[in-house]
Amino acid sequence: MKILVVCMHYYPEPFTITSICEHFVRQGHDVLVVTSKPHYGYAAIPEEYQHVDDEVINGVRVHRCDIAIRTQLTLSIIKNYLSFYFNAKKYIKRLKENFDVVYSMSLSPIISVSPANIYAKKHHVKHILHCLDLWPESVLITNAMGPHNPLYRLLYHWSKSIYKKADEILVSSPSFIDYFSDVLKLPTKNIWFVMQPPLIAEKIGEDKRYDVPTLVYAGNIGKLQMVDEIVKAMKIVKDDGYNVNLIMIGNGSEAPDVQGLIQEFHLEDRISFLGMRPRGETATYYADATGIIIPLKQGGYVGKTIPNKLVSCLNEGRPILAFLHGDGARLLDQAQGSIFAKGEDARAFAIAIEELLSMPKEEREKLGANNRAYYEAKCQKDEICQEILNELIEASKS
Repeated sequence: MKILVVCMHYYPEPFTITSICEHFVRQGHDVLVVTSKPHYGYAAIPEEYQHVDDEVINGVRVHRCDIAIRTQLTLSIIKNYLSFYFNAKKYIKRLKENFDVVYSMSLSPIISVSPANIYAKKHHVKHILHCLDLWPESVLITNAMGPHNPLYRLLYHWSKSIYKKADEILVSSPSFIDYFSDVLKLPTKNIWFVMQPPLIAEKIGEDKRYDVPTLVYAGNIGKLQMVDEIVKAMKIVKDDGYNVNLIMIGNGSEAPDVQGLIQEFHLEDRISFLGMRPRGETATYYADATGIIIPLKQGGYVGKTIPNKLVSCLNEGRPILAFLHGDGARLLDQAQGSIFAKGEDARAFAIAIEELLSMPKEEREKLGANNRAYYEAKCQKDEICQEILNELIEASKS
């Protein structure tokens, strides 16, 4: 089977789409990915990719469209989104190769999967859209604009139109189905929950070992992750007399403010802000961690989602400090390996941290073992990738 994949991000950017496409190839299928040149987490397109339009990565054919690099400025973000939208559409319209099915992964923004709809309609094949981020809900939860903003209404109708044109939608969290029904007013008969595959990378280097209890946060440094409240919580925990360090890995719109808070509270001896690291290197920081922090701001349907790092972190076999709600909280509750904060402010976070630190080591190890056991039973990467592939195979037959 020949599969056309449309996604704004791909390797070396850290997204699960790469694992999915490589699974398709291992199962004997021909895959072409239409994506952008690497830019997520980069200040500029890496030099080795600036003049690369086509390449083959582990058997997956990859076409890279030009992209405008984004900064923290709103205009820059809009240019980034639109550059892929227009350049990918232009490439798709010229693409004469025949495919049996189209698969797209919808991160931000939803318009990035529009080229998949164009190919599917022109060539009379099915388009399976994998929704990992809800639009236009995402612009509300990040306070990018309000619900009464005329631009929001435009995004609402544009997003609804894109979703409606897909033949089938896979959602990464069960609550997304309610959003399609209650907010977008779309029928849900062709919408299915399929967990996002975990993002597991081969380790780069030796596992880190710590002399004092150490927490690890790795991921986006944005408003939804409430990382500023985590820094404030570390100040409270320090003042309460607990000896604990925090390693922060990642980047995002709130990174400068978070680094400023660390300096303001004189926490440089407690918090190590490492910035972006390869995922394989990040994994080495988990092995001896006292706990892994997974936060997601409550609010709207996005606040109910299952963060991808949640599934990946279950695999690490460490206790999880969970500052989240909805589908993600329910999954972790089933795994029985987490301490939950009873609020979203620094004091609630501090109480949860102190509860974990006060546990006997044997109890913490039991939490970690529970997480690992749940991962083995419910979250195996190849099984989830195969579930996605089975949906594509069925769609190609109809």
